[in-house]
Amino acid sequence: MQISFERTGGFAGITKKTTIDTDTLSPNEASTLAQLVEVADLFRLPEHITSPNQESDRFQYKLIVEDNGKQHTVTVSEASLPETLKPLVEWLQTLGTKKVKNKKKK
Repeated sequence: MQISFERTGGFAGITKKTTIDTDTLSPNEASTLAQLVEVADLFRLPEHITSPNQESDRFQYKLIVEDNGKQHTVTVSEASLPETLKPLVEWLQTLGTKKVKNKKKK
């Protein structure tokens, strides 16, 4: 499974982007990612999830998931982030931050 994760917006308007492939993760991390994707029911979510109240300075998240020949994209605003998707987004942000820190150390 491969997930491209992009966070845009926020007060500073900084874009953060990372791609995570389960083949490069530890077995524990790969298992956690698969569970989070399953709990989020990601492949059944609509492509766009928007908030009726457009708030400036909120984050936008874009996830592109590829697994077993299937691909699905979900774009969601922070204000309308489903509870089932929140743990996956938080996990991806944490893992993406770790990847950036590890690159800087090298």
